[in-house]
Amino acid sequence: MSNINDGGPAFPHLPIQANMAGGEKVTMRDGMTLRDYFAAKAMQGLIANGDWLRDAAAEAYAIADAMLAARNKK
Repeated sequence: MSNINDGGPAFPHLPIQANMAGGEKVTMRDGMTLRDYFAAKAMQGLIANGDWLRDAAAEAYAIADAMLAARNKK
C-alpha cells in the first residue's frame, strides 16, 4: 500500500449503477485523484514552457505533492 497522499478524489460523486448493453450492472466510482489532477495541470505548464525534454512527469508529480502539502497546512 502506498504512503503517498493522493488528496482523495478530484471530482467526487456518489457511486452509481449503470446497466450495460447486455443487462450487466456496473458500479462506477471515483475518477482521478486530486494528486493526478494537480500533476496534469503542472505538466501542462511544464510542457507549455518547453520543459518537455526533461522528466516532466516526475516533476509534475513533485509539484503536485508540494501543492497537496501546502493545502494540508493549517
